[in-house]
Amino acid sequence: MKIIVLGTGYVGLVHAAVCSEYGHEVYAYDNDVNKIKAFSTGHAEKIEQYVNEPGLVNIIKETLGRYLFFSTDLKAIIEGTDAVFMCLPTPPNLNGSTNLVFYDAAAEYLAEIVAQRKDERRMVFVNKSTVPIGTARHLQKIMNTHGVKNFGVASNPEFLAEGTAVNQARKPDRVVVGCDDEEDFRILRRVYSQFVNHVRIKYIETTPETAEAIKYVANTMLLTYISFWNGVGAKIGEKFPNVNIDKLRLGVTSDDRISTWGSFVSNGAGGSCFGKDIASLIYQLRGMNVSTKMLEASYEVNEFQKVYLIERAVTEAGFKFNNKTIAVLGLAFKKHTNDMRDASSIRVIESLLGKGVARVKAYDPLAIESAKSVFSPSKNILFEKIEYFNTAKEAIADTDGLFISSDCEEFRGLSRTVEETVKPPYLVIDGRRMIPDFEDIVSKGYGYLAVGSQYMKA
Repeated sequence: MKIIVLGTGYVGLVHAAVCSEYGHEVYAYDNDVNKIKAFSTGHAEKIEQYVNEPGLVNIIKETLGRYLFFSTDLKAIIEGTDAVFMCLPTPPNLNGSTNLVFYDAAAEYLAEIVAQRKDERRMVFVNKSTVPIGTARHLQKIMNTHGVKNFGVASNPEFLAEGTAVNQARKPDRVVVGCDDEEDFRILRRVYSQFVNHVRIKYIETTPETAEAIKYVANTMLLTYISFWNGVGAKIGEKFPNVNIDKLRLGVTSDDRISTWGSFVSNGAGGSCFGKDIASLIYQLRGMNVSTKMLEASYEVNEFQKVYLIERAVTEAGFKFNNKTIAVLGLAFKKHTNDMRDASSIRVIESLLGKGVARVKAYDPLAIESAKSVFSPSKNILFEKIEYFNTAKEAIADTDGLFISSDCEEFRGLSRTVEETVKPPYLVIDGRRMIPDFEDIVSKGYGYLAVGSQYMKA
């Protein structure tokens, strides 16, 4: 099949690469010339400054120029195309609704070009981006307005988790395809031929609206589960003496009906999907006069988690942040990525600066450059207080306290680095419960404040 992937962000680049790995002729299009030049080199350091995903560079190197091509000229690649996957940014508006400015601009441009094509074979336009329920119909209207002939629209939502996206794209738990026409189903069955009738992978064919809804319900359910553990499980561990949150989690999730995923309490979930998707679904349901109290509570708990440990440090540990130097470890929203979108660290650092800290010493194994863009002093002069370091030990040195904000493996067992680098009195704020031997550092005079546990003082 000849496939065009419109947009080369995390979703688009992974989708294009994996489709090329299965032998399709894939053209990844973007109007960002610098990105396309970087991807076209096949060099890891150039690709990963935009998208850093384990295993992705290897696929691009293997298929580049044979099955995978990059382009900024949509007109030059449109002829003979079977499917166009829309992988475009859909950021939230302030009211929670989905901003379709980028999507609409791309759809209008695509329609203009497709309307002029010479090859009038059946072409299906597939929404891979997370878009409001009914967007496939919206896309259909755009194509009709421009006089596009012999086309179909489809919804094929992605369910990839950053950090494991390549493996999940290769071996998904399900593939959801929503179409109106049997001919469009047949085209997408050929695109996903390795998954159709698979013994383990569920290949689900449905309507475009159902496919769009599946993505929203899945993401909001996942965030609700995370928020339940943070809003109930973690609070029980923090408020009741002698409750061990880890044993509480183990005891509850030993029930086969209850998932272990999402039960590891934290300082909130980030990333490009959870927050904006639940906000979008709230907006969509409110428009239908449906109560959204449960979704609102899940969203509010998650946002509260991102900063409440700083307030606990003040009220429970008596820690005064004013004029202090604080190390923040973990800037990306999770390990194995450089993605800063909706990362808890953003709220953490903003809160620390609001408390009047003198300096923030920051470290992340992958996300330093992304963080520099997010925390540009041109956006807020207070961001000049942020310094970046190449190792956790360098960031911790000469600080008064430490906030662990992501689950990078190197932060686990960080107690030895703390002991070798700074002396008590010193406060460790652990947003990911990354220090299992906290009793040891507490016995040596360090304060320890973790999500899910009462404050441990020397």
